[in-house]
Amino acid sequence: MSEIDLNSTLFEITEAHKDLIPVLAELGFAGVTNEAMRTTHAKVMTLTSGSEQLGIDPVKIRAALEAAGYTVKT
Repeated sequence: MSEIDLNSTLFEITEAHKDLIPVLAELGFAGVTNEAMRTTHAKVMTLTSGSEQLGIDPVKIRAALEAAGYTVKT
């Protein structure tokens, strides 16, 4: 089982785990589906900061990542 650090950038996460792009997009991180956004803005946005900026419940993020087969590191 792979581990996801909530303080990793969206770019780092999606580079290492391409299967999470649709999961993150469904959560509200729509920019990860756009390659230009993913390779620019996503390099500075972490899951933690993004959840705050976009109003996404961190509990929902954790649950979605765990449902996708990942463990979550905070």
